[in-house]
Amino acid sequence: MSGGAILTAAEMRAAEQALFATGIPEYEVMLRAGRAVADMVWRVGAKRDALVLCGPGNNGGDGYVIARRLRDHGVPVRVAAMAPPATESAKRARADWSGPVEDMATCAPAHQLVDALFGTGLSRGLDAALAQRLRDLAEQASHVYAVDLPSGIATDDGAVLSPVPHYHLCLSLGAWKRAHMLRPSALCWDQMACLDIGIATPEAAVHRLARPRLTPPADDAHKYKRGLVAVVAGAMAGAAALSAEASARAGAGYVRLVGAQAIVDAPHAIVRASSRDEAVLTDPRTAALLVGPGLGRSEAAADRLRAALEAGHAMVIDADALWHLGEGAWPALPPRAILTPHEGEFARLFPDLAEGTPIDRARAAAASSGAVVVLKGPVSVVAAPDGRAAVADRAPSWLSTAGTGDVLAGLCAGRLAVAGDPFAAAREAVWLHGEAARRAGPAFIADDLLHGIGSAIKACL
Repeated sequence: MSGGAILTAAEMRAAEQALFATGIPEYEVMLRAGRAVADMVWRVGAKRDALVLCGPGNNGGDGYVIARRLRDHGVPVRVAAMAPPATESAKRARADWSGPVEDMATCAPAHQLVDALFGTGLSRGLDAALAQRLRDLAEQASHVYAVDLPSGIATDDGAVLSPVPHYHLCLSLGAWKRAHMLRPSALCWDQMACLDIGIATPEAAVHRLARPRLTPPADDAHKYKRGLVAVVAGAMAGAAALSAEASARAGAGYVRLVGAQAIVDAPHAIVRASSRDEAVLTDPRTAALLVGPGLGRSEAAADRLRAALEAGHAMVIDADALWHLGEGAWPALPPRAILTPHEGEFARLFPDLAEGTPIDRARAAAASSGAVVVLKGPVSVVAAPDGRAAVADRAPSWLSTAGTGDVLAGLCAGRLAVAGDPFAAAREAVWLHGEAARRAGPAFIADDLLHGIGSAIKACL
């Protein structure tokens, strides 16, 4: 699942301590970090003159190492400090930098600015004068880099603790931090990269969503082996038709659209079934059942949801079905269920989980419900009941249009029918959804996403 571990500040400190416990000195890790950042700065900015801003802690120590490495690359580089180094490793890094150290309050600007003031672990904002000085120097630079995180950003929730300039590149050290994924912090830079400094994260529960690895159908596959999906329609049958087609294009071998006889423009490959056929939901061949898109909020819709829940199949519950769940007690969710709420639906379903980051809230909701939860938004989180989570942080904002959630629900159902594992299915679906959007280009409608699913899957084979 890994697109790189995402750690809290405490988890990052623990990972560093585990590395030091192997006998690797802290200063050696500082050298790795500083050299990795400097090499990236050199690749991006070549030999444009650079100014490295150093704080008193180990982030500032990284800055002195960065300056040495840039000088080795032939970059005209100067160092300015806001305060003397305060940690042993930072003091050693300062001693190993043979050049002068200017006062940050009076130093001249440069074409490239490297912010190595504070980075990870900041608990309060910069004082007003320091924050303004940082912004002034950044405004006069053509390339601005943050070492680990911009100074003024909270590591664990992405809060902006004091005004920060806009950065061209944010360079995370060792592992992603939550602030790299969350808003508003993630809007403070154009690009970001994670640099390997030898930190191991085998216990990390939260990862950045990565491109899935998918396989074609087996040589002896047939439509039922590939997975039968039943999609329950309701008051707005077009939404269910979108979901059904998405399920089919996601790899399911057979898709039934239940109770949408009036829809005539769905693909002929999607089989229509009457909602009056009681056997259609209890068919033991059903690998995944989807209910919610366009379902409606009537008592008849509630009855359809109840029947779907009682069928006991692996299930995706979306849209109006989530509204009905929020209305009161229902039968226990079936095994291998996926819930796909947006923020409003989530707040209604889980009113006790109003506080915290999307990562924390989605994980808590999954643990309490026993289902995989896809909390949709600018940052979407896929969370499993056992605490694992994947964070999709860069979906195109063009997805904020009607029907795209129906397509995602259909992708979840299709991948659930294929894979059988709801956490894997939801991760695959969210990635394919975002990739189909990228391939659709700007100003698309939800129907356009359907045509990008096949090429998105091809990219994963």
